[in-house]
Amino acid sequence: MALHKLSLPVNSQQVENLQIGDTVYLTGTVYTARDMAHLEIKQLLEVGASLPVELAGRAVFHAGPVVRKTDDGWELVVIGPTTSIRMEPYAQMAGELGVKLIIGKGGMAKDSREMFKKHKQAYLQAAPGCAVQLAGGVKKIDNVYWLENGMPEAMWVLETEEFGPFIVTMDAYGNSRYDDVKQTATQRIKEIYG
Repeated sequence: MALHKLSLPVNSQQVENLQIGDTVYLTGTVYTARDMAHLEIKQLLEVGASLPVELAGRAVFHAGPVVRKTDDGWELVVIGPTTSIRMEPYAQMAGELGVKLIIGKGGMAKDSREMFKKHKQAYLQAAPGCAVQLAGGVKKIDNVYWLENGMPEAMWVLETEEFGPFIVTMDAYGNSRYDDVKQTATQRIKEIYG
């Protein structure tokens, strides 16, 4: 299992080098996006409008950060992952927009696995309960979009430095640590209970 310190944006070859179990730290622009931010992006695309940010080669973090307003902008307090499966309906959209890394917790499903293979993407597990640790890797908040949807549902533009650690749990080849664990657990249940 390797350690990768990646500068964003990343390319397909860099993502293809990531294997299940590898540790990743990121430096560069990371965007938060939960349910409402994904919906906002979808609605803009449907009417042919421009997106407020460039997502190609970037990382999207399924997270609802806690921030506080300051005299000259915003200050991040903590940031932890939210459950990613809720964003599964947007798997194709994320792939087509060129998102290369998705960060969250709990993994994603079949549509995402297919998009990860097609578009050379990977999923990075952020450890729940490490919101303070993760906040230490965010150097500043550059901007925010769709704040009218509420703090956790807005898209926050984060400038990061050695942001992590994250563990690769779904790769660009269709492998999924979540599927492996589920299959092993199912097999053990059959062995135990017949």
